[in-house]
Amino acid sequence: MFQGSASALQIGIFFGLTALIALMTYWKVHGAGAGHKDRQKDGGTTREVFLAGGGLSWLFVAGAITLTNLSTEQLVGMNGNQMLLLAWWEICGFFGLLILAFVFVPIYYRNNCTTVTELLEKRYKGGSIRTVISALFLIGNVLIYLPAALYSGSLFLQSMFGVDWSLLWFAAPMAIIAAIYTITGGLRAVAVMDTYSGIGVLAIAFLVVILALAAVNFDIVSGVPEERISMIGSFTSPIPFHTLFTGMLFIQIFYWSTNQNITQKAMTAPTVQEAQKGVLAAAAVRILIIPAIVVIPGVVAYKLFGSVGDAAYGKLVAHVLPSWMSGAFAAMMAAAVIAHTSAILNSSVALYSIDFHEKFIGAVKNHWRLAALASAVLTVTSIALVPVFQNAKSIINLLQELNGLFSMPILSAFIAGLLFRNVDARAAIAGLIFGFLLYGFHNFVLYKPDTLFPGETFYQHIGLYWLHYIDVMLIVLITSVITALSVNRWVFGNKAVFIFSAKGRAMKAMEP
Repeated sequence: MFQGSASALQIGIFFGLTALIALMTYWKVHGAGAGHKDRQKDGGTTREVFLAGGGLSWLFVAGAITLTNLSTEQLVGMNGNQMLLLAWWEICGFFGLLILAFVFVPIYYRNNCTTVTELLEKRYKGGSIRTVISALFLIGNVLIYLPAALYSGSLFLQSMFGVDWSLLWFAAPMAIIAAIYTITGGLRAVAVMDTYSGIGVLAIAFLVVILALAAVNFDIVSGVPEERISMIGSFTSPIPFHTLFTGMLFIQIFYWSTNQNITQKAMTAPTVQEAQKGVLAAAAVRILIIPAIVVIPGVVAYKLFGSVGDAAYGKLVAHVLPSWMSGAFAAMMAAAVIAHTSAILNSSVALYSIDFHEKFIGAVKNHWRLAALASAVLTVTSIALVPVFQNAKSIINLLQELNGLFSMPILSAFIAGLLFRNVDARAAIAGLIFGFLLYGFHNFVLYKPDTLFPGETFYQHIGLYWLHYIDVMLIVLITSVITALSVNRWVFGNKAVFIFSAKGRAMKAMEP
């Protein structure tokens, strides 16, 4: 069993498999019959660069969705909590994917969207809301998702190899390789690599679960505190049980159905039916495999090593896998981080190119060249921000909390636009800004101890000790929609019409 510093065999297998995935991806994207040079010679279209030409089968759609989500933030972050409770994120994600498949995919295809923000522009008949939300997506990708993915992946490799190198020595090469995939192959290369590495990640991650259970004689109960094995979260846990019935479902709707990083992958199929098959396949993986691999190793690590936080998964993999296989898993995880980072890079470049460059600078003559320049800039900023996440107590909980700044305000704009007609885009922006400020005030003032009252939060002081940030997300969503509709009525003089009302159906019938 491998423990301690990295062995030559482990490192050799790591680099060998990493190269093999790269060669397989290159052959699929650039090889015989791929026609990639013909697609690139005219500078590329937005559909080719950012939607793989709409030619991906359901298998690659499923692979791209799965690996865009399943990276080291999940495996490292969720196992880092070392409790079964975190599986609720993945279980609830299953329902979020069903909503994407049956509600949002048909809408995106019917409106011929490349970015989710295009749908908002068409619904509100105004471009301001598109620009604002694109900016929020970009800010979230640059400041949160890209550096967090590189940080968690670097931490995993550092823990598993047993070295004390700076995390930047791991983050920089992965970020650079991710940029190369994005620059040379666009979303087609990202989706193909996602699928190839995803099969390996899921297979070995499931094997880790089996070997981890075997290491403790399939007993994860004895010697482990009750709160670490219970699926009923207390008020002080990361996921209090009651929050499953408040904000959790809406978090999943935002993440799976209106988040550019995910939905872009669902738009790469030739037909709605093929896209839905891919999303449903990703949903099956989400409910059957993902919950076990993101929580059980963490609990086993608690039994073996105690409370070690985000280092738990890397330590456990190094403990239960033979040297050659841990090298293979490290290669798969590095590939997952690279693919995940490439996917977010491609989404970010799509948002910049379509929603900002073409609108404010000028027509894009060569999308491949612009993608290369934007990817290079984002790669540098992502590497530079990795050290910021090193002080996080839990990477996954930090990401979920920060996500609230954008998720519910953005979802409020989708709800107001899709469920109501005759809503001014400026009113939706007002609701979005209100939600952003409300959640920020809650999360950074009211929800933090000692900001207003010594030794306790504002909510503890007034007796609302049960109120969790997931609950507040629902409050933010509802009040943001109400704010948008109120501003629409009383500031801009428009009366919103519910789409399922008689008048709403009549207005739809009059549309071209």
